[in-house]
Parts: sequence; structure tokens; C-alpha cells
Amino acid sequence: MKKDRGNTKRRPRRENGRKQDSTGSWKNSKNRELVVVTYLFVALFVALIGYFVYFEAVKSEVFINSSYNKRQDLFAKTVVRGEILDRNGEVLAKTVVGEDGTETRKYPYGKIFAHVVGYATNGKSGIESYMNFRLLTSHAFILERLGNEFKGEKNTGDNVVTTLDLDLQQTAYDALGSHNGAVIVLEPSTGKILAMVSKPDYDPNTIAEKWDSITSPDNTESVLLNRATQGLYPPGSTFKIFTTLEYIRENSDYTSYRFTCDGELEKEDTVIHCYNNDVHGEEDLLSSFSNSCNSSYANLGLMLNPVKFTDTCDSLLFNQKLPYAYGYKQSSFSLEKDASTHDIMETAIGQGETLVTPLHMALVVSAIANDGVLMKPYLIDHTENYEGKTVKEYSPSEYGTLLKKEEAETMQNFMQTVVQEGTGRKLKGQSYTAAGKTGSAEYSDADDSSHAWFVGYAHREDKTDIALAVVVEGAGAGSTYAVPAAKQIFDAYYSR
Repeated sequence: MKKDRGNTKRRPRRENGRKQDSTGSWKNSKNRELVVVTYLFVALFVALIGYFVYFEAVKSEVFINSSYNKRQDLFAKTVVRGEILDRNGEVLAKTVVGEDGTETRKYPYGKIFAHVVGYATNGKSGIESYMNFRLLTSHAFILERLGNEFKGEKNTGDNVVTTLDLDLQQTAYDALGSHNGAVIVLEPSTGKILAMVSKPDYDPNTIAEKWDSITSPDNTESVLLNRATQGLYPPGSTFKIFTTLEYIRENSDYTSYRFTCDGELEKEDTVIHCYNNDVHGEEDLLSSFSNSCNSSYANLGLMLNPVKFTDTCDSLLFNQKLPYAYGYKQSSFSLEKDASTHDIMETAIGQGETLVTPLHMALVVSAIANDGVLMKPYLIDHTENYEGKTVKEYSPSEYGTLLKKEEAETMQNFMQTVVQEGTGRKLKGQSYTAAGKTGSAEYSDADDSSHAWFVGYAHREDKTDIALAVVVEGAGAGSTYAVPAAKQIFDAYYSR
């Protein structure tokens, strides 16, 4: 007799070792796993495509423009290198093609633009290196390019139009005279670099034949070094800008500061002398700054919080990456919270272990002139094809706020007083209003071994403001050597 199975519960089947419930949830679980895996692969694919697009649009030029990228050699085989021009169209670098097809890179102004424009023989430097990809890319009319390729002839590369100003560059170069040093000039409101000079220099027209002597270990001049961006100097009294700002931040009643200067200040085993042992007498903070009184600033340093002082310096780009797209050295500042009296006093007057580049100092005074806002410095205005049609434009962009507007206005007043009543008086009474800070930075124990500094800016209603940094190596007092150099540049700019 057969058993009645009508009321018998069926045992759930097992599939893949799992027990199926009455709702079939094992199928749903399996489907969810498939969906997750599918989405994961889709996400990875989208990310891969996204990175490919990003690389092509943003990063590819960096890799193509690398000096290690052999692909650039292929560009040079089919494209004649484009020209480098100043902001007014003056040719700073060009390629001359001989009757036999030989290409020679020429620099009409020789040493004057040596470091900023650079060279394209025996490697590359300066703008020749930064913009190598653009100079070897042709945006001539497409039919012209196709025709040249069909005939086996080279196309003409794009031109790079810089923000540099030939007249200001020439003036800055002449202002340094026979001294080594550096000058950098820029617009605070835009960040455009108008001039960049470094000495000792070299002639890029003859660099190939002189390469061995220039790079010889016996050659100690370092003529290839761009001192404007890579030269690290003790800032001397120009650093009092930072010390002043920190004292103001820590002391809201800073106008009540008083100090009696008798030419030196002695604390423990350290003696700080004013320049030439000058006696400044009774001073407040403003007169201490305008007189560049070392004694008073050594005293101020002892009143500051080292940790806060370090934070302020870091916020003003010490020990930081600069917003500059090309090669530079990082400025350094160090002051431990338990620093000795000696270290504090030396640091407060811009000596000690502090080192800065002219570029860094120019950026700081540029931000002060621009009410605390720093614009990113840049050298390239636009690129164009050889017929003058714009290919790519570069626009001003803001880096950020280095100082509050009220702080910037206070520092503007202090720096104007330097010119009106202090160590920058040679800039007084001009058609423009100048402001700045001088410095005499000792770099050895020998007598008269000081670099001359001036950092500052100038203003006139009918012209765009310019800011600058000047350092004259081993010259002595900033008021004697650097201020006159700055005056030549200001005069040239505002006389046009």
C-alpha cells in the first residue's frame, strides 16, 4: 500500500551546500553578489577612463615636457623651435635656420635674460625648459602642417609670450652693475613677473663652447644658478618685517612700545650692535623699524613667544612650498621654544639660521602692497602660433591671504616711513610713493662682509603698482647700494 504523501512536508533542497528557505533567499543573495561584483568592475572601469582623461588633459604635458622624455627629440625632428618674446613682442630667443637646414638658437639680448629665459643647448634651463613642449608644438593652419609633412619639411613651433618687460629687465641688469646678486620685479595685483636678473651670468649664445669651463669643479662662480629664485641669503634687517608683524599680533598696544638705543644691546653673553654702532636714542616701534635699529629688535625678539613666532613665519611661506611653478629653493626659519638668548636676538634681526630667496621676499612685500592677498607669480602670458594667433592664455590667480587687511595697512605705513624718515630716504620725493625695508645681512665674521638688501613696492594712481626685491652680494649697507638700484627700476617704470 502506498503511503499518502499529500500532507507530508517536503525537506528543503540544498544547493551549493546551502539550505533553501521558503522564499528562495539564496537566489537573492547570489544575485546581490553578482550585482556588487558588476558594479565594482564598472566603477573600476569608469575610474580608469577618468584617470586617462585627467592624465591626457592635465598631467600628460608634465611627462612629455620632462627632460628625461625622449619623445621630445621626435618633436624637434619635425618642428622648428618657436620664439620666446617679452610682453611687448620683443624677441628674446629664436631659431635661425641656415641654407643647409642647420638650426641655431639665438638670444638677441645675450646675458641680460640668461637665467630667466635660459638656454636650449647642452640641456635646457629657464623658460626654454619650462615651455619646451609648447615651443616644439605647432598650431599653424592644419593644411599647412599637412603640406609640410607631405613634403618632408618642418613646421614652425608656437611662440611663448612672457610677462617680462625688456626695458625693466635691462634697467635691473644695469642697476646691479659689476656686483653679483639678484633682482626680481612683479605686479602685486596680478603676480606677473616683469623682470628677473641674476649675476654672475653667462651668454647663452656661447654656452656650448664654454660648457666645460662653466661646469668645471674649479669654477666656483656658479654662473648657472638663478640667484633670484635659488639663491639663499640671510635676510638681515628685511626680516624685521616678520618680527614687527609678530610683535603686533602679540601686543595690541604695540604703539606704546618704547626703547632707548645707545648703539648696542647686551644680554647674557650676547652683544647686538646697531649698524655702524649708530645711536638712535628714544624710539617707539615705528621709529625702530624706520631706523632699522638692531638693538631695539633684539629686545623685541626677547619679548616674543617663539612658538607663535615660528607659526607666523610659516604662514608667511618659510619652510613651505612657494606658489611658483618653476624651479626654486625653499626659505628656512627655525626657532625652538627653548631657544637661547643668543639665538633669539640673532633671529629677531634677520641673522642666525634664517635664509631666504629674493623671490620669497618679493612675494611677501607683494602681499603687503596688495592688502594682504598674494597672487600667484607667473612668467607666461600666453602662447601663440607663428602667425600670432593665441593658442593658450594664462590668467592671474589668487594664492591666498597672508595678512589681514588691517595688518597689511599697518605694515604699509611702517614701510612708507622707512622711505620718508628712515634708511630708505633716497626714494623720497619722487613722482611715485615708495615703501620698503632695507637690510645689511652679515654672512661671515670678516669686516664689511654684508649683503645689501632692499625689498619694497611703489605706487602711483595712473600706473599699476610694482614690488621688488634687490640683493647685492657683499656690497655693504642696503641703504647705500640696494636702495639706489631699486630707485633706478622705479624711475624707469614710472617715467614711461
